[in-house]
Amino acid sequence: MIILITGASHTGKTLLAQRLLEACHYPYLSIDHLKMGLIRTGMTDLTPMDDEALVDVLWPIVREMIKTAIENRQNLIVEGCYVPFDWRQDFGEEYLSFIRFICLAFSDEYIDRHFPEILAHASAIERRISDDDCTAEGLKRDNRRYIEGFRKAGENPVIIRDDYEETLRSLLG
Repeated sequence: MIILITGASHTGKTLLAQRLLEACHYPYLSIDHLKMGLIRTGMTDLTPMDDEALVDVLWPIVREMIKTAIENRQNLIVEGCYVPFDWRQDFGEEYLSFIRFICLAFSDEYIDRHFPEILAHASAIERRISDDDCTAEGLKRDNRRYIEGFRKAGENPVIIRDDYEETLRSLLG
């Protein structure tokens, strides 16, 4: 089984991946780690701020890693924001039946009510260098983009509206 987790920044993708790792004992791949490996080795001239271009570089690699894991009957959690909205078109049915897809997003109302908490938990699993540029309006735009993009592609994003921990617990079951 492949558990593919994506979503907007600060939604807890890494936290969910960590909890799934602990519950399922599946290995875990952070697309962010792959990104930084490519950047730090100079294998790309892109920077961590080049989100759109990074999808084009990272997704083909991640896609083929997922296929290889499925072909080898290996379980894997793959987490990161560099998953294209139309990701399913890259897999035939023989692969899709082995992929559980989760897209996390916050509702605007959740961000309005919980913005200080969102920032306070930003480094719950991985340390962020800086969140100085993170604003409530920016998070809302980012989350709306994920919700709309994945919905247009036929996905059903998990929208966190009220109880964050309860939402994560429901995904662990």
